[in-house]
Amino acid sequence: MLRSLKSLEGYTLRATDGDIGQVGDFFFEDLSWIVRYLVVDTGDWLEEQLVLISPGAAGQPDWDTQTVPVALTRDQVENSPPIQADEPVSRQMEAEIHNYYNWVPYWQAAVPIPATGAVAAAAARAEAAQQAASGDEARGDPHLRSTREVTGYHIHATDGEIGHVADLIVDDAAWSIRYVVVDTRNWLPGRKVLLAPAWVQQVDWVERTVYVDLQRETVKNSPQYDPSAPVNRDYEVRLYDYYGRPEYWL
Repeated sequence: MLRSLKSLEGYTLRATDGDIGQVGDFFFEDLSWIVRYLVVDTGDWLEEQLVLISPGAAGQPDWDTQTVPVALTRDQVENSPPIQADEPVSRQMEAEIHNYYNWVPYWQAAVPIPATGAVAAAAARAEAAQQAASGDEARGDPHLRSTREVTGYHIHATDGEIGHVADLIVDDAAWSIRYVVVDTRNWLPGRKVLLAPAWVQQVDWVERTVYVDLQRETVKNSPQYDPSAPVNRDYEVRLYDYYGRPEYWL
C-alpha cells in the first residue's frame, strides 16, 4: 500500500522478543528514491547510539496497532556496530552493519535503478560539493538522505516556486518512494498535490530546493491530494493521465 512516511514516524518497532523503540526517521537513497533504513529512536535504552534497521528486516506496518515488526532480537540490536547519532553514516559503517546482520548489501544486491540524466548529474555535483567541503570522502555516504531533512525543501517549477516538500509517499511493500507531497500554501492556500520522483530534474541539497520539469499552471490544475484519503490506483491513473507520463506500475 501507499502510505505517508510522516505518518509512520512514532510507530513502535517490535523485535521478536520485545520493543526496541520508535521510528524516528528514514534514510533514502537519492539516486533510486528507495528507503534504505528505518532510523530507530531507542529513547533511554541505547543513548547516543543511532540504530538503523534495513527494510528487509522489517515487516509491513500494522496500521491498527501502529507497530512495525522487525525480524531481530533485542540483543542483536543492542550489540550491533555502534553508530553515533551526531556522525554521518559512511559506506564503511553500512558494510559493518550489513555484515553483522548478514544482510545482503543493497549496493551489491542488484543493478541499481538508473536515475535520469539530470538527477544523476545533480547527484554527482552534490557529491563533489560535499567532498570538497569536507575534504574527506569517507565522512558519509552522499546519497543517503534523511526524510526529515528533506521535508521543507522548496519546490520550483520551470517558471517559479510552487511550494515546499510536506511529506513523502512510500510503497510499504517495496519501500520505494512513489510521490513527493507538495504543500502549495503560499501559492494555492489549502491545496496539496503529488509529484513523482521521476519528474524531478534536480535536487540542490545545498540550497534545499527541488526542481521539477513542470510549469506552475500545470501543477495548479493537477488532481488534488487529500492526506486523509488513501492513494489508490484510481487516483494514480488520473494523476498520470493528467501529466501524460508513463506509469511506474506498467
